[in-house]
Parts: sequence; C-alpha cells; structure tokens
Amino acid sequence: MASPLLSVRDLRVGFVTEAGRLQAVDGVSFDLAAGEVLAIVGESGSGKSVTAQTIIGLTRSPNSRIEGSVELGGGNLIEASEADLRRVRGERVGMVFQDPMTSFNPVYRIGDQIVEAIRAHRDVGRTEARRTAVEMLDSVGIPKAERRVDDYPHEFSGGMRQRAMIAMTLALEPEVLIADEPTTALDVTVQAQILELLARLNRERGLATILITHDLGVVAEVADRVLVMYAGRIVEQGTLDEIFYDPQHPYTWGLLGSLTRIDEERPERLPQIPGAPPSLLSLDGGCAFRPRCPHAFDRCPKMPPLEARRPDAPAHLDRCWLGPDEKARRREVGGRIGLATPAAGGEQA
Repeated sequence: MASPLLSVRDLRVGFVTEAGRLQAVDGVSFDLAAGEVLAIVGESGSGKSVTAQTIIGLTRSPNSRIEGSVELGGGNLIEASEADLRRVRGERVGMVFQDPMTSFNPVYRIGDQIVEAIRAHRDVGRTEARRTAVEMLDSVGIPKAERRVDDYPHEFSGGMRQRAMIAMTLALEPEVLIADEPTTALDVTVQAQILELLARLNRERGLATILITHDLGVVAEVADRVLVMYAGRIVEQGTLDEIFYDPQHPYTWGLLGSLTRIDEERPERLPQIPGAPPSLLSLDGGCAFRPRCPHAFDRCPKMPPLEARRPDAPAHLDRCWLGPDEKARRREVGGRIGLATPAAGGEQA
C-alpha cells in the first residue's frame, strides 16, 4: 500500500455508564492511503461508527475514555485541541452521516447551509461561496443546481438530500471522506446511484475513503480493502477479494452466508448467525464470538491475536485459533459459506 494518509493505532474507546464501563472499541488499528476505499463492516453495535466518530473527535465527553493514536499529516488527532479539531472537521476530514432526512436544518435553505460551511473554513465572500455551492450540487448530479440551491431540505427527495450532503462535505476538498451508512435510508435504485457517485468522486479527487456499512453488497461495489468488526474488535481484515473469496473467520462466513447469490440456487432458508452480539459491558477477555460459533473449542476462552495465518497472504489477518487447513476443511464440509456445523474428527486446529 502507498504511504498512509491516515494511520489509526491501537484505538480504544470506552464509555462510563451507570452499569459500568462499556468498551465500544478495543485495539483497532489500520492505515488508509489516498485514493483507497476502506470498508468497515459488522453488525449494529460492533464499533464501526464509534471508530469513525472518534477519528474526528465526536466521541469526546466527560464520560468517554479514549486511548491510542489517529495520525493525520503528522499530528495526533486524539491529542488535538478542540480548536484544531474544528479546523480538521470538514477541511481535512469530511463526514457523510447515516440519515439524509435529518442531516440538514429544516428551516434553512440547502444553499445557505453549504455556504455557511464553506465560509466557516474559507475566507471568501458570500457570492463566491454560493457559486461554489452551485458547482458542488451540480457535480453530484442535482439537476438545475442554480435553482435548487434555494430550495429547503423538505423539497429534496431522500436521494437528493444525500447528494446535497455529499456536496457540502466535498465543498471544502477534504483529504479523507468518512461515509457512515450513506445508503441505509434509500431505496435500491437510489443506493446504486449514490454508490456510483462515491466511486466516481473517489477516482476523480483521489479521496481516502472510509465506508461504514453492514451491507456486504455495498462493499462489493466500491471497496478496495475490508475490516470486519465484532464486539469492538477487528476479527478479520484483507483485500476485497480475500474477504469475499477466501474468508478466514467464522463470523465473516456467517455474514457472507446470509447473502443471496445469483450464481447458485437459493436455499429454502438462508443461513443465519444464531444468538445476538454480546453486551459490551460483560466481555470476558476471550473470543467474543465463541457463544455463537459452532466451531468454538477449548482455546477460545483466550483471545486469539489478529495475525496472518498463511505465508502466501501476509496482509490477510484474522482473529481465530483455527488453522488454515482446519478452516478450509470445515468450510468444505459446510458447503455454502456460512456458519457450517463443525467438521467431524475433533475440535483441535
């Protein structure tokens, strides 16, 4: 990978609650290069959004406990002052939030809100900022942008509102774009349009992009690399092809197995991951997935390291005690990728 633009190291985010300390993110590390799309996937509550929000300081509070480093351009954003973070937000790191319906203030015109964001970071007049707002709305595919710039949010459809949010985010030409579930509230056709837009902007602008989603179909469309998170930890990471065609962690098998596919006959019932994610208040230090995993054995109460298991794929990391040969055997016995029943012949990897 090219020299990283953003480097996250051993990020830990906890929140002090009445019930105890909730460890939302536990030891997350990754690099992100210019022009790369990194997808972070996992079920709700796995720590995806908290990781992204911590990068730009949105999880700071008297009740939060943040450790580790987030290096951007030689500076550690975890240690940055609030004034420095305000300059970073929007200007160097832009974020597209999950719900386009609530991302804009409903009583202000779309154009005025984009102008306000531009002038908060740039020493430009209102006329020039408005011209930039029109250009950005046009660049993200909003027709008649010179007229729509004066519309209110309720006059935009959900897809158009998300395009407008992307336009506002990119108006300041950030180096890093964080897209947190950018297609969740949109129908399938509009989802495809937004994904195509993000892919085009990534190519044209060379953005370093973090895409947060639970939709592996979205990941397959745009990602270069994938991080799979569970209970605040990375359980597998690799290139798109490695994750989709040679997954190594049972949790990843379960996520992929729950997808419908057009290249094979659909089963009567899609495989599903039994149970529910654990409470982040009661993690015991072992593999958090083991209560839901049919492949768990006597080593699983101890947390496996995140490391490469095969010499031919040094950048493909997973957090599972099963060895590569044992994983391949169990997947073969299970047939379709999913949470297959354990293979016969013992539990030891």
